[in-house]
Amino acid sequence: MLYRESAEGRIAITQPMHAWVSGQLARAWGNQQFGEVRPREAVCLAAEQHDIGHIPWEQMPRLNERTGLPYSFYEMPRQWHVQLWSVAARMVLPQGRYAALLVSLHGTVLYESYDPAKDTPENAQTVEAYLTQERAFQQELITSLRSDAFYAPYATDEMIVHNRRLIQLWDALSLYICFARQQAQIIQQVPTAITPTTLTITPRNDEATQFTVTPWPFSANEVILTYEGRYLNETFSDEAVMRETLQRAPWVTLETRLLPV
Repeated sequence: MLYRESAEGRIAITQPMHAWVSGQLARAWGNQQFGEVRPREAVCLAAEQHDIGHIPWEQMPRLNERTGLPYSFYEMPRQWHVQLWSVAARMVLPQGRYAALLVSLHGTVLYESYDPAKDTPENAQTVEAYLTQERAFQQELITSLRSDAFYAPYATDEMIVHNRRLIQLWDALSLYICFARQQAQIIQQVPTAITPTTLTITPRNDEATQFTVTPWPFSANEVILTYEGRYLNETFSDEAVMRETLQRAPWVTLETRLLPV
């Protein structure tokens, strides 16, 4: 879950909803400079489902007593976070190996800069076990995909890194959009058809519901993203009351427009 501040109040947006925005970005992506998304359906599925492991959590969110709100994704205790990512790729696997591989890689990338020396021994052990499990799972999927006539061209090291980076990029863009950031964001090492480039996304209005993107990476001249949240203006001291209130909270449909400079 993440929180977006608006003139009407605080909006709670779930992680799977944010992932849906990633999927919308993925399906709009591609032009002569940025190339095509390949294999399109599998990569778009991975973008759309990359936070599938959060669904049980979003259905029964835990109360952060410090804030009086459900834990946001970046406040979540380490043990809970690792547990969610430990099941995510397996939840995607019934939909396809390539998407499951990218979801697994996205999870382990989140721990690339993890320093066990700065965490508790228990947490460090949990992260190490998670990474060992996922790397074995990833290798199993890669071996299987490389023996498949359809997926073999997309299972090279180069293509896997390219598509893994795209998932990271769409995730970052989606978070920026869902938070309705007021400052421009620069994203480096964005994959293109030839060499990586730097992408800049900039608010176009005070409400941060319109943004310009340069260089323009999409096939259409405008991209309209639609997603939902719930107003949650209260804070809580009781977890059961918080969950009940969230289930009854008013829905709001949000729209963001992306435009070239």
